[in-house]
Amino acid sequence: MKKIYYTICALLAIVLHCGCTGDLDQKPVIGDNATAVYSTIDGYKAVLAKIYGSYSLVGQERAGNVDLSSNKGQDLLRNLFNMQEAATDEVANTWLSGENLAALTYMNWDASDVWVADTYYRLYYSIALCNEFLRYTTEGAIASFSENEKSLIRTYAAEARFIRALDYWFVLDLFRQGPYVDQDTPTTGVIPPAYNGQQLYDFLMSEISELETLLPETNGYAQADRASLWALAVRLTLNAEIYTGSPAYDDCVAFATKIIRTGRYTLENDYRKLFNADNHLRTNEIIFAFAADADQATTWGSATNIICSSCGNNSSQDPAKYGIEAGWGNWRVRGELPALFDAADLRRLFWEDGQSQYFTDGITTDTQGFFSEKWTNLTDAGEAASPSAARGCSTDYPMFRLAEVYLSAAEAVLRGGSGMSRNEALELVNEVRKRAFGDDSGKISDAQFNLLFLLDERGRELYHEMHRRTDLVRFGRFTTDTYLWQWKGGVLDGAAVNARYNIYPLPLSELSANSNLSNPLY
Repeated sequence: MKKIYYTICALLAIVLHCGCTGDLDQKPVIGDNATAVYSTIDGYKAVLAKIYGSYSLVGQERAGNVDLSSNKGQDLLRNLFNMQEAATDEVANTWLSGENLAALTYMNWDASDVWVADTYYRLYYSIALCNEFLRYTTEGAIASFSENEKSLIRTYAAEARFIRALDYWFVLDLFRQGPYVDQDTPTTGVIPPAYNGQQLYDFLMSEISELETLLPETNGYAQADRASLWALAVRLTLNAEIYTGSPAYDDCVAFATKIIRTGRYTLENDYRKLFNADNHLRTNEIIFAFAADADQATTWGSATNIICSSCGNNSSQDPAKYGIEAGWGNWRVRGELPALFDAADLRRLFWEDGQSQYFTDGITTDTQGFFSEKWTNLTDAGEAASPSAARGCSTDYPMFRLAEVYLSAAEAVLRGGSGMSRNEALELVNEVRKRAFGDDSGKISDAQFNLLFLLDERGRELYHEMHRRTDLVRFGRFTTDTYLWQWKGGVLDGAAVNARYNIYPLPLSELSANSNLSNPLY
């Protein structure tokens, strides 16, 4: 069984005493053990492990002892998945009432939505973990350590800043605003200032500039390095015009080129292996991932959520085919997603037996909508990754991979970015297409190389990887009638919705706690 980097050490018992109540002038409480935790290099490793684990885990134990109270009690990756996928053409939820997903599914949420609030507070919990850790990485705080240990702690600090930057990118992308807190923010008696999209973007670009010299060129698996940072920068700059009103496509191409020129990355030959329980072996394409190990750190989110949710619990699917003991059957794909694929496209991974493609009788109809087969809990040998799949799955969550970088660079070129020729950009797309078809039959010509093709190609390549909402917003097709899918806006044939739904509102509880914040669109 593979071992993961962030196995939580027994000495660490960090609990954030906050819940969804507000003002964020708080810190994770370690109590009397803080001095002991930060007295050894292993203590620093344990806290860094907790920071990485903040995306996949809800607490210190398999059940109970959660880090903070929340509406649904799910980990950050499961929250982010719902925010990025539930309202799009990629996911149709069956458990609408039980999971409180009707508002996201039909695009009529408000500032009281439980998933919006949980996502927001989970993000700021992760930010709080990073800030608290960074307070113990100053030169004064580490003065008693050896020079080698100091160097390690400085690297750990850079990794924590990377995770914090990723947190703030999600805040920017989802909410376009948010309170700003860092390691220098007092932990009590402060109402944090509100940062708008431009301010968050500028902060992130500043962090990226500094971290380029602080993060190692390479690092351990599931730990941030420079390529991870550049991949985040690609995603940030590709969407700069949406965030700030000013494009940054030159920067997007430049960051993508840095990754490509490392020579470390190639496309994995077998697309399926990027999403199985041995995907920790795919470091040729996966640039950064959140690791998972059902035996060491159980999660009901991350890839477990995707694998179990997309296996029917009353269909003809065999759960063992996906390395699990039982399917949840709580979501399928809307018909528009499989319609994007040619029959020969090897990425077309759907279970269709007994299922119709479209939801003509309502989005909760069990026999309508295909199930996704993209993700599994199987090893390369075809065996279940965990002795008891009921504990969850051991498939890692790839946050950044090379195919995304290729497609983003190509889009940036089409949108006017310099630093790469149109022909070079087309070649990147055709490399992705060659992998998808297994030969050159999927290659496109220059005449076919346009923005709408790229949007569809991102849908084919990146589905169920938390990209779709962001992509549709960037293309002006998320809330408008330019592109409709079944049950968009809550009607069978789809309808445009208010443009305010391009962003999510800050939770009402946060507005009550922080007078600097507001929801002008809501």
